[in-house]
Amino acid sequence: MAENCPDAADLALLDEWNTLQAGFRRLTDQLLADVDAKAGIAPSEFQVLWFLLTAPEQAAPMNQLAATLNFTTAGTTKVADRLTEAELILRQPSAADRRVVLASLTDKGRRVAMDAALALAGALRERVVDRVGADAFSKTAGCMRELDPNPERLCRP
Repeated sequence: MAENCPDAADLALLDEWNTLQAGFRRLTDQLLADVDAKAGIAPSEFQVLWFLLTAPEQAAPMNQLAATLNFTTAGTTKVADRLTEAELILRQPSAADRRVVLASLTDKGRRVAMDAALALAGALRERVVDRVGADAFSKTAGCMRELDPNPERLCRP
């Protein structure tokens, strides 16, 4: 049985991994809470607005939103319903394929997305860059790009 147990090096490696993933999750939650507090946008709504803000023509098919943001179809629909009700996005059939529903930013949605993006940038500077430095932040981002097993699923088109 002893040969199936992690050794000290494995335990240290696993502990470092736990520190990375748990810390990143807590930091992300705090950064998105900062965005919500400053811009009044819930995390899932911000993810959709940011995706659309950076999409070509600031529009994307609903199924692409769901896949890229790792939302269920129902979850995407709920978020889109809230954003439509708040007049931040429009949903309409694609001119090229009527079966495809496109989500696009309204002028108000564009303003809110920009405000939320600026709030996130400020929170990142305060909570991350000011503490570890711009070089360390850039190197960490580069490492994550290198390690990402599915880089095409980044939250941008």
